[in-house]
Amino acid sequence: MTALWIVLGIIVIVVIFLWGTYNGLVRLKVRVDEAWSDITVQLKRRADLIPNLVNSVKGYAAHESGVFEAVTAARANMVNASGVKETAAAENQLQGALKSLFAVAEAYPDLKANQNFLQLQAELVDTEDKIQAARRFYNGGVRDLNTKVQMFPTNVFAGMLGFTKRDFFELDEAAQEQAEQPVEVKF
Repeated sequence: MTALWIVLGIIVIVVIFLWGTYNGLVRLKVRVDEAWSDITVQLKRRADLIPNLVNSVKGYAAHESGVFEAVTAARANMVNASGVKETAAAENQLQGALKSLFAVAEAYPDLKANQNFLQLQAELVDTEDKIQAARRFYNGGVRDLNTKVQMFPTNVFAGMLGFTKRDFFELDEAAQEQAEQPVEVKF
């Protein structure tokens, strides 16, 4: 009879452990999915602002068509990107194109004083800050999920329960340096 109680006790402990492990993994997975959703919302917001910004600059610098085409192509790649790695690559391309657009804008004093351009630029800078914050939140969630998925004894059950490691949202080094530089507005 004592052996039966011991076996039942062990089974109950294992069931409670599996239940807690599963719920912990689900909580982390949902947090990562939510963070990714926040990133996509901010990327969409930025993609919606870019055509207005390009049109504002076009009126002043019509001869800079290569810059406008690069921004438009980078925006299209961002909108069509799927998954973390593809989105990060498109993000790198778009940041470089936007830097070129702002460099063109710097050459036109009348444009820099244009209220619509200044408002669009401020909204874009605000959106960039939100993207950076969302990326940090996402990467923190990925770190927590990946740590739990890889640690013993959770790693034994995580694969069986369908939980896998997630990719971090990383920028390449050049884009990271550009992202850390605030957009310059000179008057």
